[in-house]
Amino acid sequence: MASSARPKLKTTFKKARVIAPLHTEGPVAISQDGTRLFTCVGEEVLMTDIKEGREICRFSGDTESITSLCITPSSTHLMLFTSALVLRIYEVPSSDESLAKRVHPIRVVARAHDAPVHVCKADPTSTYLASGSADGTVKVWNILRGYVTHVFKGHGGVVSALAFNYPFDPSAVERETKMQLITGSVDTRIRIFDLSAITARTGAALKPEAILEGHVSVPRGLDVSPDGKWLVSGGRDSVVLVWDISSKASSATKSKSSKGKGKETAFAPTLAKTVPVLERVEAVGFLRPDEDLAGSPSGPGKLRFYTGGQKGVVRIWDAREGTVLFTLGHEHDGGDDQEEQRQIVDSIYVPATSTIVSVHADQNILFHSLTSKSLTQQLIGFNDEIVDATFLSPHLPPQASASSSKLTDTHIALATNSSLIRIYSTSSLDARLLTGHSEIVLCLDQGAGGRVLASGSKDRSARIWAPVALGDSSVAVLEWGCVAVCEGHAESVGAIAMSRKTDSELRFMFTGSQDRTIKMWDLSNVPISHTLSRVGADGDDEEPRTLKLKSLTTHKAHDKDINSLDVSPNNRLLASGSQDRTAKIWEIDYVATGASVRGEVRLLGTCKGHKRGVWCVRFGRTERVLATGSGDKTVKLWSLDDFTCLKTFEGHTNSVLRVDFVNAGMQLVSSASDGLVKLWNVRDEECVSTMDNHEDKVWALAVSQDESMIVSGAADSVVTFWQDCTEEQELEKESKRAELVQKEQDFMNYLTLHDYRNAIQLALAMDQPGRLLSLFRAIQSESAEESESHLPSFSGHPSVDTVLRTLAASDLTRLLRYIRLWNATAKTSAVAQRVLHALLKLRPADDISQAFGDDLSSGAGVSETDGALTVSIGAKGEGRGATGLKDWVEAVIPYTERHLARMERLLQDSYVVDYLLGEMDGGLFDELDDPEGNDGIAMEVDRVVEVTA
Repeated sequence: MASSARPKLKTTFKKARVIAPLHTEGPVAISQDGTRLFTCVGEEVLMTDIKEGREICRFSGDTESITSLCITPSSTHLMLFTSALVLRIYEVPSSDESLAKRVHPIRVVARAHDAPVHVCKADPTSTYLASGSADGTVKVWNILRGYVTHVFKGHGGVVSALAFNYPFDPSAVERETKMQLITGSVDTRIRIFDLSAITARTGAALKPEAILEGHVSVPRGLDVSPDGKWLVSGGRDSVVLVWDISSKASSATKSKSSKGKGKETAFAPTLAKTVPVLERVEAVGFLRPDEDLAGSPSGPGKLRFYTGGQKGVVRIWDAREGTVLFTLGHEHDGGDDQEEQRQIVDSIYVPATSTIVSVHADQNILFHSLTSKSLTQQLIGFNDEIVDATFLSPHLPPQASASSSKLTDTHIALATNSSLIRIYSTSSLDARLLTGHSEIVLCLDQGAGGRVLASGSKDRSARIWAPVALGDSSVAVLEWGCVAVCEGHAESVGAIAMSRKTDSELRFMFTGSQDRTIKMWDLSNVPISHTLSRVGADGDDEEPRTLKLKSLTTHKAHDKDINSLDVSPNNRLLASGSQDRTAKIWEIDYVATGASVRGEVRLLGTCKGHKRGVWCVRFGRTERVLATGSGDKTVKLWSLDDFTCLKTFEGHTNSVLRVDFVNAGMQLVSSASDGLVKLWNVRDEECVSTMDNHEDKVWALAVSQDESMIVSGAADSVVTFWQDCTEEQELEKESKRAELVQKEQDFMNYLTLHDYRNAIQLALAMDQPGRLLSLFRAIQSESAEESESHLPSFSGHPSVDTVLRTLAASDLTRLLRYIRLWNATAKTSAVAQRVLHALLKLRPADDISQAFGDDLSSGAGVSETDGALTVSIGAKGEGRGATGLKDWVEAVIPYTERHLARMERLLQDSYVVDYLLGEMDGGLFDELDDPEGNDGIAMEVDRVVEVTA
C-alpha cells in the first residue's frame, strides 16, 4: 500500500514570482488614477502595478543617479533629471502587459541645467514641465517639443519646491487663462511667477509677481487649492503657512501700481494662517473639499491639508482652525537611527482612490486610506540581505487540516539585515514590518501549523509573534504583535526551532546561540489567540501583553557557534549543527502535568564527517534520517539508528547553507553560497534540477506545506518563488510526442500518395533533415528507374521541382542549411548537389539572397548536432543578410570542390582498371562482347560513375 501511494519524483521547478528591490533611492511618483507606481532602482525607473505588485516595465537610464522625476497628470509622459544634468522624456506605455524590453526616451536634452535638478513638476494640462536646480534657476519646458519657454533666476540658493496654479472651473462661463508658477528656495522665500503668453512675448524681465516671506527655514512643500485661491507651504521650521493668493491690493496701492497698465490690478497675497506642526515638514498638500473623511464634514467651505515629515506619520489638518483632525500611521519610539529611517521624505495625495502615499527614508512606501483611516498597503522598497525565511498560515483555524491548501502558506516571513521582520503576502507585494528586536534578526521559525512566528536576534533574545486578527481572511496581510520574549543567552541567538506537531497548543521551543548553549523554553502558557493584540476604545492599537518566558534547561552543546536547530516531526528528537563540524542528536523529555512542566534533553549521538562547519540540519519527515549542509560544499544524509553517514551529495561549488526534505523524503533541496538551489534524488544521489536566479549567497530556503512551492532568499536582496511544474512539463512532453507521432504518420501518408509538396513542407516544419534526405533519395532512385516515363526534371520529379520553385523564404533558408549539412558528408553529398543544382536552376539568385536577408534566427534555426561542421557553425552564430549568405557559400564551396576532385580521381582510376582488364584478357572479352573495341567499356564505366555520383 505504501509503495503504491508513493508520489512521483519532482523534476522541474519554474520561477513563478520574484520579490526584487522596488525602490532603492531617489524620488517616487504615482499616476493620478492610483494604479501605477514609478520608483528608482539604481539608475533606472521601474513602473509597477500597485494592485498586483507586478513589474510592468523599466525605463532605461544613463548610468547616472536620478535626482528628480515626475509624470504628467495625464500619465502619458515621464520626465526625469540625472546627476549628469540630463533631461530624459519617456512615453509611458498605456498597456498593463509586462514588457521585457526597456523603454527608451523619446527626447534627451544633454545639458538641461548648469547644476543638479532636485525638484520638477508638470502643470495640470500636461503641457509644461518646471524644473528647479541647485544654482537657483527655474526653467519651464514644453514637454512634447523639448524647448524652454521661461527661465526664472534670482532665487537665493537651491530651489526646494515647485507648484503650478491653474484653476479650472467647468461651470464658469469665462475662465482665466492665467497660469502661475510658485517656487520655494533655500533663502526661505516663496516666489510667484506669471506664465502668461503676454509676459513671454514682451521680452520683459521675468520677475516674480509676489515674494512671500514667512518661513525661517527652507520650504519643502507647496500646494495650491483646486479653486486656486489658497496656497499652503510647509518647511523645516516646523510650521505650515496658509496664504490667501486671491486677495488684491488696496485701492490706493492699486491706483499707483496700475498707472499706464490699463485695467490690470495688483496681486498681493496675504498670510491667512500659521499652523505650528512641531516637526520638520517634508511634504504638504491640500485635500479636495469634497473628500469624504470619516468623522469630518466635507463641503465647499472646508479647507483641509495633510503634512508628513520627521516623525514618520501623516497628519490631516483643518486649515481654518489649525487643528489635527486625525493621524495616519504610528510614531515609533526607537533610537535616533530608527527615527531617522522612519521619517517621511515625501507624501503624495491620490484623489481618485482617497489615498495618501507616504515615502519613508528606509525606502518603504505606505498607502493610507482617508476613508477608513487605516494602512491599506505597504510596499518595502529594499530588503537588503535576506537571512532567513519561513512560510506562515495565520488564517488557518486551529482545527483545520494541513490539506486546506487555500488557507495554508498565505504569508512568508523574511529576516533581513535589519531589526525589522518582514511579513509578505505570497500573492502580492503587500507587507508588514514587525518591530521589537533592537538588533539584526538572524533566524526564524514557525509553530502551530504556521499560526505563530518565532525569531532570534543579535540582541540575545528570542521573540514569539502572533497575528492580530486570526481567521479574518479578508485582510491581505495581518498585523502581528509580540506575545512572548525569551531572554537569557549571553550571545546572539542564531538558531531557533519550535515544536512540530500542528495542533492548537504550543509546547516548547529551543534556541541556540553563539555562547555554544542550547536553551529549552516552555510555551504552554503562550496562547495564540488574537485577543492578545487588541484595539483600544479610542481606535488606537494598544500594546499587546508580552510574557517573559523562563528556560526549562540549558546545555553547553558544542565547542563553537550553533548555526542550526531542528525538532523531529514527532517532537522526540532535537538536532543541532555547529561550526565545530559536527551535528548532534538529542532526545527530548518534555512532560506537562497540570501547572508543572518539566523539560530536559539528553545526548544520543554525534554525526562526524564534515570537514567544515555545519550550517543546517533537517530531520526527515517520514524516515529516521537527518540531512546536514556544510561549508565543505556537501550535503550528507545520516542514519538516526547508528549515526553513520548513508549518502553524500556533491555538486555545489561553495558552502551549502540550507537543506530540506521534499516529496516524502525521496528528494532533497539545498541552497548554497554559489547562488544556486539544487533538487536531489536521495536514492541515486543525483541532482535532477538546478534553479538559478540569485547572484549571491542563498541564506534562506523555505518549502510550503504541500511542497508545491520553494522560496529562496539571497544576499542580493532577491526572493524567488519556485513553482513545481513537473506535471505540466510531462503533459507538454506528452503532447509534443503525440503531435510528432501524428506528423510522422502524415509524412508517411504523403509519401505513399506521392504528395511531395506536403511531405517536403511537413519535413521542414518538423525540422527533421533526416526525413527530408530520405525523401530526396527515394525520388532520386525512382527517377533513375523510371527516367523514361517521367518528364525531364532537375530534382528527379516534376512535382518536386514545382515545390522547390514555390518554397517560402523561411523554408528555403532552412533547406539551404540542410544542403550545407548534407554536403559536408560524402554519403549524402550526391543528394545535396542534386537539390542545390535544382534550386539554382529553378530559383533566381535574388530569392536565395533574400532568403538569408529575411532569416529568422529563432524560427529558421536548425539543430545540427552531428559532425565538426555543426560545432563551427554554432560557434559563429547564424548571420543575417549578406553575412549569412557569405557564411553559407564559404561552407558549401570547399566541400563541393572536394567532392568534384574525388569524382575526377574515381574517373581516372576507372580508366586504369579498364586498361588493366584489357591487357589481362588479351582483348578476348572485347572481341566477343564489344566488336567496336574498348571505347564501349570506357563509356559503360563512365555511365556507371555518373549514375553513382
